[in-house]
Amino acid sequence: MEIPAIVGAGLIVIGAGMGIGRIGGSAMEAIARQPEASGKIQTAMIIAAALIEGIGFAALFAVN
Repeated sequence: MEIPAIVGAGLIVIGAGMGIGRIGGSAMEAIARQPEASGKIQTAMIIAAALIEGIGFAALFAVN
């Protein structure tokens, strides 16, 4: 693997981690504000995190 590909893979992993972290933090704030909606918020959070992770994996495979 060449240096640009390694840097690109690192950026992909960092970006996906930051995105999932922001989703988790925002979901926790939303649940704190509206505890009765925690089920819907949690479901949406898990779906969004899975989509981000899937895009991250696809990008990593594209780099290789």
